[in-house]
This record gives sequence, structure tokens and C-alpha cells, in this order.
Amino acid sequence: MTVFRWLLLIAFFAAPAQAADVQYPAGSRVGMAPPPGMTVSHSFAGFEDRENRVAMVIVALPGAAFADIEKSSAEPLQKQGITQDSREDVTHPLGKAFLILGHQQIENQTIRKWIFVVSAEDITALVTIQIPEAAQSAYPDAVLRAALMSVSVRATIPADEQLSLLPFRVSELAGFKVGGVIAGRAVMLTDGVVNQPATAMDTHILVAAAAGGASHAADRERIAHEVFATVPNLKEVRINSSESLRIGGQQGHQIMARGRDGATGDEITIVQWLRFGGSAYIHIIGVARTENWSQAYARFRQVRDGIELR
Repeated sequence: MTVFRWLLLIAFFAAPAQAADVQYPAGSRVGMAPPPGMTVSHSFAGFEDRENRVAMVIVALPGAAFADIEKSSAEPLQKQGITQDSREDVTHPLGKAFLILGHQQIENQTIRKWIFVVSAEDITALVTIQIPEAAQSAYPDAVLRAALMSVSVRATIPADEQLSLLPFRVSELAGFKVGGVIAGRAVMLTDGVVNQPATAMDTHILVAAAAGGASHAADRERIAHEVFATVPNLKEVRINSSESLRIGGQQGHQIMARGRDGATGDEITIVQWLRFGGSAYIHIIGVARTENWSQAYARFRQVRDGIELR
């Protein structure tokens, strides 16, 4: 039996024992048991050893991405200055996988690269490891392979964890589910089934932080209309009212409108609130079928009034 096969067996049988040590970077469905000496990074999704300049970056891609990556040649790596040394198929507990080893010259230093790709049903997990030549003795191949064999995928990300990635606190969900988060920017709250195609227009509210300020009421109204005009998936929109108001003790603007959902054609009612503060503002937009508006509007206001900047 070759040394490589022995390493695979060691990594495979070690994986169940490591299951309890699997860590998930905040907001990621993909996690793993990192090698000793590496901790969760606060700069990117993954793990790092800052002292030795070792990084392990995790990216979650759509499930269909695996086939496209698997077909790719070494040319894309060459364009990034990476020389591919080897490529091998790997039997992983999650499913089909492969590992690419290579190296790169950065500032007269040789950096070893590991690129690991594994198919896990609806997700393609991509793990990239970067190790300077001077740190290779601290991270032998067997240890790194064992870590890669521990790659795991969780079904969902806890709502509190997703919300922790935002630049504002959402203290009141008003019965909504977290439909998606853009780290550092926005959250979608919905009554719909998360990660499933919508069969009808579901009541939902988007809360986002954006750069921009306005000291005069006329400027706030102009910005509110410009922002409202960029809202997607609306048609036959008719603005019913546009007025200044205070939100959370700060200057704000409200737009009320009716229209139709661009995908389903349902008649909908829309509210947009902008809450200004300094050089940024909070953008809130709630959408519901007109027949459900009264109840939806009360919930939208609950969410709005529970938002606090961090």
C-alpha cells in the first residue's frame, strides 16, 4: 500500500473522532476541524495562523459548480501565478472530491497551495490552503489531509449567527424567518419557505445599510425616490404618498406605493423607509399582497422600530 493510501486511511478513520471539533466560520454552512495552531479568522471565512502566515480559506459555492471546476484545466491557476504540481481524486465522506497541490512565488518566497473541492449535494465546498515554505514543517501533509477529510456541511445557519454579521441589530423579527444575509450589508426577512422557489408573492422585508447622508428635507426626499426607483421585481408601480418623518429619533422618509409583483403578477402594497444618520442611512422596504397588507404593515413597523446601529 502506498504512503498516499495510508494517509487517506488515517484521515478517513480520524474524521469521526474529529466531528466534535468541527468549527464553522460565522455565516458559513461549510466548516472543518482546523489543524492545531490555526484559529477562526476574523478577516475572512476560514482559519489562520497569523504568526506563520498560514491561511485556510473556505468558500461555499452552488452544488452545480463542482462539475465546472472539475473540468477546468491548470490554465486558470497559471494566470494567477500558481504552478500546479499534482491533481488527485479523493474519496470523501461528503461525496466526490479532488485535491490540487501547487506552488507560487510571492516576494521571493515559495508559497505552497492546496486547493480542495468536494461535492456535498446542494453545495460545493472549496477550501484553499496557503503555507509559506518556512512553515511547512509545522503543518505536515498528513495533518492537512486529515483536516480536509473533516470538512462538513451543516443544513442551516442559525438565525442569530446570520444576524450577527450585520452592521445593525435586528431585535424584533415579528414572526419572520431569516431568508438571507449579505454580511456587513443587508438582511431579507420573509414568510416564505427559505431556499425554495416561491410559488406566490410572500410577505417580506429587506433591511440594508448604505452610505450617504442628507441634511435637508428636500435631499432626503430626492434620495428616497432615487432608492425606491432601484427596487427590483416591481411593475405598474403607483406612489400614493411620500413624506418626511422621524424614525428611531432620527430624520427619515417614508414612501407608500401599490403595484404588481414582477414574477407572479400579484397586486402588492409597498412601504419604504429611509432612516438617516451621519454619512449613512438604513434602507427598509416591506412588500405584501394588498389583501394581507394591514397585518403585514404592523409587523413591518415592529421590525423597523427594533433596528439599532451597532
